[in-house]
Amino acid sequence: MYSFEEFNTPEWKLFSQVSRPSRYCGSEWRPHKKISWDEASLKICLAFPDVYETGMSYYGFQIIESFIYSMQKNYLADRAYCVWPDMEKLMLENKIPLISTEHKKPVKDFDVIAFTLPHETSYTNILSMINLSGLPLKNSDRDKNDYPLILAGGYGAYTPEILSEFIDVFCVGEAEALLPSLLPLIENTKGLPRTERLKEISKLPGFYVPLYFDGGIIERQITEKFSTLNSMIVPSINIVHDRAAVELFRGCGRSCRFCQAGMVNRPVRERPLDEVKNSILNIINSTGWEEAGLLSLASCDYSGIEDLIDGLSETLNERRAKLSLPSLRMDGFSIGLAEKLEGLRSKHGGITFAPEAGTQRLRDVINKGINEETIIKSLNEIFSRGWERVKLYFMMGLPTETEEDLRAITEISQRALKLGRSLGRRRASVSVSVSGFVPKAHTPFQWERQNSISELQEKGRYIKSLNHDRSLTINYHEPEQTFLEGVLSRGDKKICKVILRAWETGAKFDNWTEYFNLQRWLEAFEYCGLDPNDYTRERNESEKLSWDFINVGLNKEFLLRERHKAYKGELTSDCKSGCGACGLNCKK
Repeated sequence: MYSFEEFNTPEWKLFSQVSRPSRYCGSEWRPHKKISWDEASLKICLAFPDVYETGMSYYGFQIIESFIYSMQKNYLADRAYCVWPDMEKLMLENKIPLISTEHKKPVKDFDVIAFTLPHETSYTNILSMINLSGLPLKNSDRDKNDYPLILAGGYGAYTPEILSEFIDVFCVGEAEALLPSLLPLIENTKGLPRTERLKEISKLPGFYVPLYFDGGIIERQITEKFSTLNSMIVPSINIVHDRAAVELFRGCGRSCRFCQAGMVNRPVRERPLDEVKNSILNIINSTGWEEAGLLSLASCDYSGIEDLIDGLSETLNERRAKLSLPSLRMDGFSIGLAEKLEGLRSKHGGITFAPEAGTQRLRDVINKGINEETIIKSLNEIFSRGWERVKLYFMMGLPTETEEDLRAITEISQRALKLGRSLGRRRASVSVSVSGFVPKAHTPFQWERQNSISELQEKGRYIKSLNHDRSLTINYHEPEQTFLEGVLSRGDKKICKVILRAWETGAKFDNWTEYFNLQRWLEAFEYCGLDPNDYTRERNESEKLSWDFINVGLNKEFLLRERHKAYKGELTSDCKSGCGACGLNCKK
């Protein structure tokens, strides 16, 4: 039960004036006992730079909060999310600070504010949240000892320089490996000068403290045994991914050359089968969710996936619950798994695959590891087993791409539709999504040139112009947003002033189409005397990159070797690449 006092917060009076006030109500079901604010020895606020329904879908916060409580310290963990612009405006006008979700306390009153960095176009929201908390935006201006320490982790911490003027400490690696040394140090140094605390943190492995960095290499920290969830926080409103979630493994050995997540999360580390099974059942039983997502970069690669699905089917059927796989390979094994999962549903839904490129030549360039025969065979299996809707993901702007590669995207999609109809699926439909390629740091393509906005627009229109069937829909991601993502993903410290200027002139929620404004960013670059095209150009292989001081466990020689193999169209076997992540002298 929840008392009226829990909702009697300053922002409560504004709810009638904003869209979706349920975002700010809290009133979630919590598996953890609520620790008293006054008794907590350390107060940590996990901050997500997007709205509640997006942030509550982020599995990482569930893991981190659970891990903090498992440390058996008197630590308090809470969360805060970015408020929608209508709410932000009213809160600023009424001098109401950003407030945490559970304890309804001002975020600035916590000892630690820990941001996750999910994607580059969320960075202006971080400034909005710091500002709404009543704190100075720049770390050099946060000189009071009672200011909370502002941390940041996630994929953005692997290219930290573009936020280095705003964040106090970047956490490079996995929370389970970093927090056991960080949190006790923060607790034990409370009351000391802020400068001393930050200097002490900078001595720990895995932490980049911009104000006190004296050179060297920051080593990514990972864990062999990661947290297991047996319950989850259940939101009171519908969220983007409204389901339970269980992590199967971390890492990926498939060596797709464009994929940052697959590179920086190496090596592959699996959860034991019984642990996964028990976690799913415990979460379903304790929360009432009717779906559990099996999370990983390539779920079908989990060694116990068949035993897991077979072992859970009967029990989940009894509970009218289902499993879902967010990532499927294009092969008969994956389709067979998908069919087993569909057995837990009332009818066949759609099925999604990511060929990434239209021609075999280009799939070899990116080391996708599937051939034309496998794709056609998979499509045949899909329609033969009863599916009618297929969604395919492709990229445009990949290295060495030609007009033939673009044309093949539409051709293979049309072929899929014809195949479905030939197999008696009269209502067969194919949906195609094409996104612009963004070269990412710590990948073999980190040196590549990114296509310009006009190039991506022309390519997207060309692909769409080849389609004349209403049952085949082709959409491409907005090139303007792709351009900004590319600029920010390989930026350096000079970008800090651009982000600040863009935010000062109104930039926020840049991943939301209704708020994204490229002109605002271009004006910010001009104001700061920088050319954004300098950040999307091809890099020289001998050039010093702004993220070189972050070691994610990969040999630079491996990345260069993979880049050269890409241009030759040579493939690399799964997890036998000599990347250096696991310290083994594996086959190159």
